[in-house]
Amino acid sequence: MKFEDYHISDQIKRNLSELGFKRPTDIQHRSIPPILKGEDVLAIAQTGTGKTAAFAIPVIDILHTSKASTRTDGIRCLVMAPTRELAIQISEVFKKLAQFTRVSTFCVFGGVEQDAQIARLEKGIDILVATPGRMFDLVSQGYIKLNKVDMLILDEADHMLDLGFVRDIQDVVKFLPRKHQTLFFSATINEYIKNIAYSLVRNPIRIQVSPKDPVAKNITHSVIFVEMDDKRFFLERVVNENPESKILVFVRTKVRAERVCSAMERVGIKTITIHGDKEQQQRNDAMAKFRSGEVKILIATDVSARGIDIPDVDYVVNYDLPDKPENYVHRVGRTGRGKQKGLAVSFCSTEERNTLKEIEAFLDKPITVKEVTRKDYVETIDFSSDGNDDWRGLLREANQMDAGKPVKAKGGSKAKAAKPKKKDKNSW
Repeated sequence: MKFEDYHISDQIKRNLSELGFKRPTDIQHRSIPPILKGEDVLAIAQTGTGKTAAFAIPVIDILHTSKASTRTDGIRCLVMAPTRELAIQISEVFKKLAQFTRVSTFCVFGGVEQDAQIARLEKGIDILVATPGRMFDLVSQGYIKLNKVDMLILDEADHMLDLGFVRDIQDVVKFLPRKHQTLFFSATINEYIKNIAYSLVRNPIRIQVSPKDPVAKNITHSVIFVEMDDKRFFLERVVNENPESKILVFVRTKVRAERVCSAMERVGIKTITIHGDKEQQQRNDAMAKFRSGEVKILIATDVSARGIDIPDVDYVVNYDLPDKPENYVHRVGRTGRGKQKGLAVSFCSTEERNTLKEIEAFLDKPITVKEVTRKDYVETIDFSSDGNDDWRGLLREANQMDAGKPVKAKGGSKAKAAKPKKKDKNSW
């Protein structure tokens, strides 16, 4: 079935056609009809399979059609997202799909001055995409009124309904009309979260079940066993062997992101970081540079894993394994978006072996191990451009700082001539 066969407005069909979307993905095919009928939906699908469009298309159609027959003012649809980057991304999708319709979308999030957001809200909007903190601030000040919202959408519902967000969602529901449609979308979900989702709705939820493997089949993902102090050499090798690729690197902490960035800069690899300590404008600039290809290596923490939706990310590197197994799915899902192929590799140190087991248990299958011979391992380190003899000491200091441990002062390190890079590629 093609989009042109759906009973949706011609304007939306035009937008879909201009964006190059001809046929719906599985999650779109199974979600659009019940949403158009007004049903509550709990949709679980792999990352990168088009979940945002799965709810945006029918929501825009409903609002566009209703605006043609009524003059209802006020926010009609509220979309809540756990991170600023994800909220911005969702808003952009809505705007593209609603370009030739009567439907307007606006996004509010923290980290920036609220005056400009208030000015836009006062002009009137149909769809509000928001992160909880800034939204509640503006609700309490009277700038956001939710009494006419008849559609509530939680994207990345597992994260939104996690312990830190459950009360936020329950508080939001108090502001909404008793009769409203609720949509939950996520790549992963557990029984606890599913029970909370059921408790927040009145109508039966139509569950869209994803394939057993939560990682999309067009993503090739593997693991390499690399000691913690050696990871930066292997990252350097991945980058040098894929010079034209956009590579997204995930690390454990904000401090570690900056340390890895500095390590790459020392060997002449231009990188940029994105994490919670960055100002919103810095985060926006980082995303813009990565999206345009001005900088091809983006180093991020998990706070950003769910908000990076860039179609042409070629490679994901889990420099550190994630603390939560489900975050592995969200990380590797940043590549292989839609119908594109993607590659993902994880560096697993000795101290991360138990974390790897937890991830494999969550996936219900082992991750393919890429074998590295001892000779290849040593050569990867020896051919690094880093000319610092005391790199192991520096890495240990960085890890101690990450853990909040005191670091003993040491003397300066000797410099040595950089060794030539290995010329022939050797894929793992």
